[in-house]
Order: sequence, then C-alpha cells, then structure tokens
Amino acid sequence: MRTISILGATGSVGASTLDLIRRNRDQWRVVALTANCSAHELAALAREFEAEIAVVGDDSCFTDLCATLSGSGIEAAGGREALCEAAARPVDLTVAAIVGCAGLRPTMAAIRQGGTVALANKEALVSAGEVMTAAVAQHGATLLPVDSEHNAIFQCLQGGRIEDVRSITLTASGGPFRTWTHERLAAATPAEAVAHPNWDMGAKISVDSATMMNKGLEFIEAHHLFPVGLDHLRIVVHPQSVVHSMVEYRDGSTLAQLGPSDMRVPIASCLAWPGRMDTPLAPLDLAAIGSLTFEAPDEDRFPATRLAREAVHAGGAAPAVLNAANEVAVAAFLAGQTRFTHIAVVAERTLQSYNPPAPAALDDVLSVDTEARTRAREILETAAIG
Repeated sequence: MRTISILGATGSVGASTLDLIRRNRDQWRVVALTANCSAHELAALAREFEAEIAVVGDDSCFTDLCATLSGSGIEAAGGREALCEAAARPVDLTVAAIVGCAGLRPTMAAIRQGGTVALANKEALVSAGEVMTAAVAQHGATLLPVDSEHNAIFQCLQGGRIEDVRSITLTASGGPFRTWTHERLAAATPAEAVAHPNWDMGAKISVDSATMMNKGLEFIEAHHLFPVGLDHLRIVVHPQSVVHSMVEYRDGSTLAQLGPSDMRVPIASCLAWPGRMDTPLAPLDLAAIGSLTFEAPDEDRFPATRLAREAVHAGGAAPAVLNAANEVAVAAFLAGQTRFTHIAVVAERTLQSYNPPAPAALDDVLSVDTEARTRAREILETAAIG
C-alpha cells in the first residue's frame, strides 16, 4: 500500500484524484488532506479516507474543522505553516493541487522531502521556475506533471531522449470564446467565461482558458519541465480537446497523446507511474468524433499567449509578475469589477510598470508576487482602461 497526501483536496483536481483512490482503496493510504477552507467537506473526506491529518489554510475555518472532526481520531490543523508541515510529511506521492501562489510554500515543502510530487499547481513553476527546479535537483525529488498538456508531453517522451526532440506543441481548446468578436468579448460575463465547452474546471482556471492565459502559463511551465529551448515550443488551437499535446522528433516523427477531456486520465498516469491503471472512462471513439481540427492562436483577440511568451523570454521575475497580475485581474472579473478584455490589459500594464531583480529564493518570489498584486490592483482602481 502506497501513501499519498493531497494538497487542495476539495478542488477539481483533488476531487478527481480521490475518485480514483476511492476505486482503488486497497492500494493507497491517505496521510494528509488540505483545503483553503471548506471545513465540512474536508472533514467528510478525511473521515471517508481515514486520513491522518486534515488542514485548512484559512485560520478562521479551523474551529469548524475541529468540531466536524471531533471524535474521529483525525488530527486537525489550520494556517499556512500547518499546510507546509502537512506537505512535509514523508509519503510516496504528494499531489500539489492548491491553486495560485498559495500553493508555492506547501509544494516546496513537499519537494524538500525528496519524494515524488504530482504537480497540478502551474503557478509554482511559472512564478518560481528556477527556484523550484533547483530545489528538485538539490533534494532528488521527482516532478510528475498533472496538467493534461504537460502530462501528454511527458508520456510522449517516454522511451525517447530530450536531445532528439525537434519541437513540442501544446494544444489549446480555445475556450468558450474562440469564435467571438472583439465587441462580444468586451461584454462577456463571468458565467459565460466559466462555461468551458470541453473541461470541468474551477472558475479561475476556466477564465484563464477563456483568455488563453492558461496556455500562456503552460508555455512557461513547459519551458521549465522540458528543456528544449523556447524557440522549440509551440501552441496550436485544437477545439476538440482530444489531442492533448505533441512531441516532434528530429527524424520527422510526431507522437501525440490522445484521450478524453477528463483530468482523471493525467492524474491516473501520475498515480500509477511508471505503470498504468484502470479508469472508469469510456474508450476514445474516433469514428464518433469524426474529425480533428487545428488552427493558429489569434493573439490579437487573445493576447495572453503573447504576454506569456514575452515574459518567459525576458526571464527573471517577469513570469511571476505576469502570474500575480493575472490572478488579481481574473478575481476582479469574476467579482464583476472589470471587463473580460481588461484582464490581459492589466497583466500587460503591470509587466510594463514593474521590473524587479530575478528572484534567488522562494521568499523573493513571494515578495515579487505581493508587490505585483498591489500594482495590478492600483491599475484596476486608478487607470483608465480602454
């Protein structure tokens, strides 16, 4: 029986992971489950899976967690330090699925144990790429990518050599607004933005998909995971979301990973790695799908991929600034405080106004993140955004 901790157990990735564990209970022992708050949901999961510890990152939810777990024998904890302490418990596999920069410290704590980390928090590598990959090398940890695109690349590289790779192509669905005009995009609502045509994801990630920022952040993440050089990374829009990414080798062969639009596929790949495991998903029916189409990204209507590419080329703190500004702008959009089309504008203006030194440690990354958020909020509040 293998041990596992899930950081972000009540989110979409956490729920999909627990669904697979639920179907294979004899193979896994759950050590730690965490959530930002959601105390009652977290407590129910901790009881169901007989976790050793349940942790809420928000201190204000700790009392409810303790009350709900009373008499269970399951340890309860609250606060950011408690998240890191839970993440540092030795396990065979840690699933790092806390959304945003809130997941940086817990993910780093898991890496420092030298174990295997299934990384679903893309912001970790976007904001702290050099710092985090250095820690992976220093502590002998193993990173397994959970994002469907990066997991697809990981699978396509099995048995191959990175030196033989000519290019890597990330596929993007194009989101729910792929065919919308500039005018219609300006009037898009949060409800429309989170209604992804293919994937069932959380609100923030769904908005990132709609702006194409999700693909831009994945471009930066791929740069750190697969060192083929920025000029050998591509993005292509693939509305069917059947081909999850492709690797072209120098002999002209291109390997693609295909599968259902369900996060349980890449999660199962990580859970079973280096083997395979059953999932409850129906086999892919290509005849029923009928056709697969591809098109170039439109960076006029969706400038986020351009911003991400420029940020990673600039290097240093630019990707962290981009990520922080985007999180602030997306939160403002979801709260009805700014337009959909202003998200990329806020990100670009924050990048233009803030160019700090390259982070040398995690504390530097978090400092950049804090200042970038402050500047993004100021832009939202004071600047006239056309």
